[in-house]
Amino acid sequence: MDIILYSDDINLLEYWEKAIKKDYVVFDELSELQNSFGNIVIVNYSAFNSKGKEMIIQLSKNDNLVLVLHRVPDIKVAREVLALGAKAYGNALMQEHFILSAIQTMKEGMIWLHPEFTSLLINQIPVQESRDVSFILVKLSEREKEVALLLKDGDTYKNVAQKLEITPRTVKAHAQSIYKKLYVKDRLALALLLK
Repeated sequence: MDIILYSDDINLLEYWEKAIKKDYVVFDELSELQNSFGNIVIVNYSAFNSKGKEMIIQLSKNDNLVLVLHRVPDIKVAREVLALGAKAYGNALMQEHFILSAIQTMKEGMIWLHPEFTSLLINQIPVQESRDVSFILVKLSEREKEVALLLKDGDTYKNVAQKLEITPRTVKAHAQSIYKKLYVKDRLALALLLK
């Protein structure tokens, strides 16, 4: 499985190459993508022009894992490209660890969204009135309960870290433990469980 990069913006390509740091192939022509089978394809949304929808569908049919990156990310575009078969969507200039996380998540057979969009989706989940979730949280330590309740409300790891005066890395460690104990895979699944 190769990593294929395609963009009409040379600066974006250079940025992605630095993030990936290993084996990848850069395609110069959109037509080259049509012959890609079973690869990870990272594309710039604006490079698709009018053929974008058709290309995402074709890439997905060819068993490619498609990561669509966009200079101006938009939740409506995210929904659209995911519905067409893309497996990940994010900011074209997001930090390299997010790009690597998106690649790893796709390899594991899951969908990846930039954390800002995950928070947005969590905030759109309706809250059930007078729902007692304490029985769900019984497996967690006190600190994990605090972290879980903040994540349920759509806070990012960074926001949780600031509120609890701990490092984002510590929040991530607590979050991984929470997910494991509650049998959920991510923040969105946690929010669905607790809201």
